[in-house]
Amino acid sequence: MSITARRALERHQPTFVELFTPKLVTVLREGYGAKDIRADAISGLTVAIVALPLSMAIAIASGVTPDRGLTAAVVGGFIVSLLGGSRFQIGGPAGAFIVLVALTAERHGVEGVVLATSMAGLLLIAGGLLRFGTYIKFIPYPVTVGFTAGIAVIIFASQIRDLLGITLAKEPGELIPKLQALAGALHTANFSAVAVAVVSLAIIVTLRKLRPAWPGILIAVVIAATGAWALSLPVETIGTRFGGIPRQLPWPALPAFSLEKARAVLPDAMAFALLGAIESLLSAVVADGMTGRRHRSNCELVAQGFANIGSALFGGICVTGTIARTATNVRAGARGPVSGMLHSVFLLLFMLIAAPLASYIPLAALAAVLAVVAWNMAEKDEFWTLLRSSWGDATVLLATFLLTIFRDLTEGILVGFALGAVLFIHRMAEMTGIEAATLVPEDKADDGNGDRKPYDAGLATDRDVVVYRISGAFFFGAASSVGTMLDSIADKHKAFVVDFAAVPFLDSTAANAMNRVAVRARQRGIRLFITGASSPVRRALLTHGARTTGAKFRETIARAVAEIKREQGSP
Repeated sequence: MSITARRALERHQPTFVELFTPKLVTVLREGYGAKDIRADAISGLTVAIVALPLSMAIAIASGVTPDRGLTAAVVGGFIVSLLGGSRFQIGGPAGAFIVLVALTAERHGVEGVVLATSMAGLLLIAGGLLRFGTYIKFIPYPVTVGFTAGIAVIIFASQIRDLLGITLAKEPGELIPKLQALAGALHTANFSAVAVAVVSLAIIVTLRKLRPAWPGILIAVVIAATGAWALSLPVETIGTRFGGIPRQLPWPALPAFSLEKARAVLPDAMAFALLGAIESLLSAVVADGMTGRRHRSNCELVAQGFANIGSALFGGICVTGTIARTATNVRAGARGPVSGMLHSVFLLLFMLIAAPLASYIPLAALAAVLAVVAWNMAEKDEFWTLLRSSWGDATVLLATFLLTIFRDLTEGILVGFALGAVLFIHRMAEMTGIEAATLVPEDKADDGNGDRKPYDAGLATDRDVVVYRISGAFFFGAASSVGTMLDSIADKHKAFVVDFAAVPFLDSTAANAMNRVAVRARQRGIRLFITGASSPVRRALLTHGARTTGAKFRETIARAVAEIKREQGSP
């Protein structure tokens, strides 16, 4: 992929220290006062209210005690914000890990989970120092949507037992045997548990629509716990299954280690590290899109690594960046990483003061919380968009989705990535047969263009308008770097023209990257014009959201620039 620009940007190569400087240091250097800490305290408390029930629910669904989820949020979340490469990242246990942690706990016990978590931390630190964070961004968009939707299905299936209050001696881990076992035990369903789950779901959904600023999840859990206690409902609670939550963190201790145990949990540790890297960087990208800031991906991986090691030392489960809590942090007005650190402090205060109250929380209410989490993380609109976009994207999406559900998450990601690469080669072969398209345009003689015109220096010196040309196949391998570059250039101008005349095709990952550029341009009041796009390229861009972002399509650069000048009132 080659990109030519009307205006070249000269940037110095950052040093190692600059690349791995935590965003906390950056924020403090910029100036951090009493007003900022007040804003971060409010946003930190807001996120803690959301994280409190989620951390316990995720831990329970993962097959461990709820206090291990809180420990991960307190210790791991604090370290993520302290050392991380994103200003707004909130770390903690994530729903995406439920499947992996549950399987590891089933095979190797809780000690195996803790050891795998610490090993994953070491792998993440090594990956960050080797700058693998840059390559995580190369994962095709259909793969990300596919495994996320697959995880959502598995999470929901894992909550059916508690949603219905079914009595089951041992619940199988695999999806089909799980559903068969649940169907066979359906006659044991508890009406009271079903009622608690339905009421909890109704409260969460209703408040999300009518009072979106209210902490609907926490309100639902509190009402469910109060109602179950007041009515003496025969439902299972945290207290009846786990005996409550400790009122303090345990003393740090090294995980039980042996070479045999380390070899046994190594595949799980690698899966933890891979998923943790993907989830944390996706979350950081979401925060970037909401705030216009830039995260440092490799610094973020190193922070995630130390966070997982810290969580494991205190007996916690895996830690990663959490998209929903990070978005909540931004919307609550966070100014920097101090918000995430305070969120962990508030969770610790809950453990110290109010832990005994958690014993009254019905498991059906927490199952309802995770059912909502699964529904939200399924990315339903993106799933259907990819199914309609092309047979290739649909193939990659469904392969990743089905393998995640019925085989293994890591296998689903690897196969999806391989299919994405094969699909790219196939598309390039098709284009080569039609028009001899190449990844990098060949050099041409002065008379080789046919439509060659004298150079116009006006565009290159215009302070308000920038024209950028993309040449060659625009696919998942270049989508992240090109999208980031376009973002940074668009920030400095009032109008932005991106020319696709030399782009033979773009895939769904690239189209999604352009959609993020368009959304950000709209948020900043920058007019975006897309010129020279062929019918397939334009269709792909429209399918993935360009229609709703306000981007305008024009045939040529000249027409786009002329329209911009007319709107500016320039001669």
